[in-house]
Amino acid sequence: METKLTRLLNIKYPIIQGAMAWVSDAKLAAAVSEAGGAGTIATGGRESSWVEEQIRLAKTLTDKPFGVNIMLMAENKDEIVDIICNEKVSYVTLGAGNPVPYFERLHNEGIKVVPVVPNVKLAKRVADKGADAIVIEGSEAGGHIGSISSLSLMTQVIPEVDIPVIAAGGFADGRGLAAALVMGASGVQMGTRFYASQECTAHLDAKVKIVNAKDTDTVVTGALHGHSVRGIRNAMTDKYLDMEKAGAKEDELLKLVVGTSRTAPQEGDIEWGMVQAGQSLTAIKNIKPCSEIVDDIITEARKAITNAQIYLR
Repeated sequence: METKLTRLLNIKYPIIQGAMAWVSDAKLAAAVSEAGGAGTIATGGRESSWVEEQIRLAKTLTDKPFGVNIMLMAENKDEIVDIICNEKVSYVTLGAGNPVPYFERLHNEGIKVVPVVPNVKLAKRVADKGADAIVIEGSEAGGHIGSISSLSLMTQVIPEVDIPVIAAGGFADGRGLAAALVMGASGVQMGTRFYASQECTAHLDAKVKIVNAKDTDTVVTGALHGHSVRGIRNAMTDKYLDMEKAGAKEDELLKLVVGTSRTAPQEGDIEWGMVQAGQSLTAIKNIKPCSEIVDDIITEARKAITNAQIYLR
């Protein structure tokens, strides 16, 4: 399945594994890359030494392209960029800040630059500044989200830029990939589907929470203060939303959520930790190897595209 994205990254299938803080490590990234997609190591909240260790580990696990996500709000972002340039990974995704100042250096090292953008204005800006591709992430995604849906982003962004567009937010199966390709995207980014994989080293309880979740089980915390985060409802999110409705101050709310993105995937506390997950949950019915997940997605996508041709008669 060849698209502008597969040619750009030299991958078999147009699927990127989303970078999930405290979830996406070398083992997961390598497994997705070995399956024909593009795995991504997440650096959010991590020490620079950990990032270097994971990149080097991934290189021992796969000879396929893989990438690293840079969270531009991180205090150690410049150290992480240094490591990425030294290790010369295939690509980086960049979010939560202005990615443009990093383009030249990354390009000089032969690294493809893929910013994550939430709207048309920023998509056009980074494209004009030399981004190799962009991820447009809709509000259906897990973790930190914007306010525009994936469908609306695809409708409005794709016609405005010439570089490959990767659709993200709410994609969990082959029908979603087919829909994105028909809309003109060059591929999709999936996070939650790979969270619930055998190679993911996150705590089993967090992965089971995803598999058992219903379509209505995600909630968004932090929307009133401009820090919207989507995850699966639990005791912590219920308390947060109750406090928010009661008019709690932002610093009180922060005390409740600090560290929760780590405690669920790393310690298995699925009631007071945050299992960050997107809205397309009922499509995730089991914990499978990444190779089977990717094979299923591609088989479903080909079937969906073939079936859609009846409308051309």
